[in-house]
Amino acid sequence: MIFKAVRDGRPYPEHGLSARDWAKVAPRTVRLDELTTTKRQLELDHLLDEDSTFFGDLFPHGVHWHGEIYLEDGLHRALRAALQGRNTLHVRILDLDAFKKGSG
Repeated sequence: MIFKAVRDGRPYPEHGLSARDWAKVAPRTVRLDELTTTKRQLELDHLLDEDSTFFGDLFPHGVHWHGEIYLEDGLHRALRAALQGRNTLHVRILDLDAFKKGSG
């Protein structure tokens, strides 16, 4: 199995991060088998497109929620990494668990 699990939708609350906010989150290395996707379907043309991140972030976005890491953006990049034989990926991870503890 490439990913820990495949979901359809996000189980965590809306976080409201903008692209500028995401850019402030440092990427870290994550094993693909620790990630739960939030999309069940992908578009083959995006998977095969070498320039798919040309106007976006180079790093996928993940959300840590209730002890799980959900891949919010970057499914195609993660799958491309798996097809290239890589087990890890650099991901920007927003830790909603830590945010919840810090605000409560």
